[in-house]
Amino acid sequence: MTAPDLFGDPDRQGLRPLADRMRPRTLNEFMGQPQIVGEGKPLRRAIETDRFHSMILWGPPGTGKTTLASLIAHHSGARFISVSAVLSGVKDIRRAVEEAKRTHQMEGRSTVLFIDEVHRFNKAQQDAFLPHVEDGTVVFIGATTENPSFELNNALLSRARTYVLKSLTREDLERVIDQAVSDVERGLGGQGVSLDPTLRRMMAEAADGDARRALNLLELAADLSEGVEISRQAVEEVLTGNLRRFDKGGDRFYDQISALHKSVRGSAPDAALHWFCSMLDGGCDPLYIARRVVRMASEEIGNADPRALRLALDAWEVQERLGSPEGELAVAQAVLYLAAAPKSNAVYVAYNAAARAVRESGSPEVPVHLRNAPTRLMKELGYGHAYRYAHDEPDAYAAGESYFPEGMEARRYYQPVPRGLEIKIGEKLERLQELDRKARKKGQGG
Repeated sequence: MTAPDLFGDPDRQGLRPLADRMRPRTLNEFMGQPQIVGEGKPLRRAIETDRFHSMILWGPPGTGKTTLASLIAHHSGARFISVSAVLSGVKDIRRAVEEAKRTHQMEGRSTVLFIDEVHRFNKAQQDAFLPHVEDGTVVFIGATTENPSFELNNALLSRARTYVLKSLTREDLERVIDQAVSDVERGLGGQGVSLDPTLRRMMAEAADGDARRALNLLELAADLSEGVEISRQAVEEVLTGNLRRFDKGGDRFYDQISALHKSVRGSAPDAALHWFCSMLDGGCDPLYIARRVVRMASEEIGNADPRALRLALDAWEVQERLGSPEGELAVAQAVLYLAAAPKSNAVYVAYNAAARAVRESGSPEVPVHLRNAPTRLMKELGYGHAYRYAHDEPDAYAAGESYFPEGMEARRYYQPVPRGLEIKIGEKLERLQELDRKARKKGQGG
């Protein structure tokens, strides 16, 4: 139950996995998470002044939750007891509390009780150690990949501060790999191992924000290489063996997002759902898919069903706020709705046509009658003169009025399709254009 010493026993270093051997020993070695352990941040100050408190570390796998908890205990000289919520029960908690009491009585040391995957504990198990957090017998640090607001008791949440850890950046992971390659004492430096920067980047991208995964890939690639230089063949073999998890930037990844998009466009909800689940199974970030779904709502449905965009945005928000698995279900709902909705690319076509026209036309002046006139000088220059206020016109429409730049003929970018709500939009625009034609004809004849 008590965690092994992460900072000692050099004779056994070679028997431990590289990811375990390379755990940071100090805050300065800790990679990433500047938002909580950067210089001047509250948690860093609390650690450096030995005024740490009960806390919950919430973040994806491989972001340093266990390591950070261990660093806190090590820095303060506290005893570190680790309990896995997957493997432990109330008896293990009570045993850990008894050990904490003995440690305090005999050695005068405090105890950090670290509970990994604390969201796996039910209410009774959480209640079992809550009194000992309240009376100071232990300092509780829980690690979770799930939203604590939905998984932990309010009583526990109120007594522990939550810190959010983020996936490591590619640059962070490259530094993690570099440290492991160069470290003579704990890493691969004593073996003279070398790694090409291109291969290092490949592994960092494949690890997808997870430092443990990056070091596991490095260790496997080093084992598969013939000499001291890690070979491209070994790296590719390692990454290929984990294709479903490590293809974030590869052809398969982009092929799948293309298949999802085209299934939505083709009104094939079952196929769209299949590709959505396939990407999730391959390790794709659900937030990436959620962003692409928002794009699909405008590009493929547009004003044929404006509810599609709102539903896509709602699904994105659910994914951001609740995480898994609630978020994926909301995104799946949006995918199915978009696939079944009436299709129109009129907004997409109109936007591209207008953007192209603007690029080609330079910077034309705004017509004087469309300019605001907040000052006397602007009024004297004619700003806003002869502007027709649409709300004062019949049906709130100034028939025949021009809103395009000076000297530019009116253009028709937006062509509603005869599907969904755009049927009515198209009919309205046709009526307004007929009013324009009549107004201009009357003006010409008068």
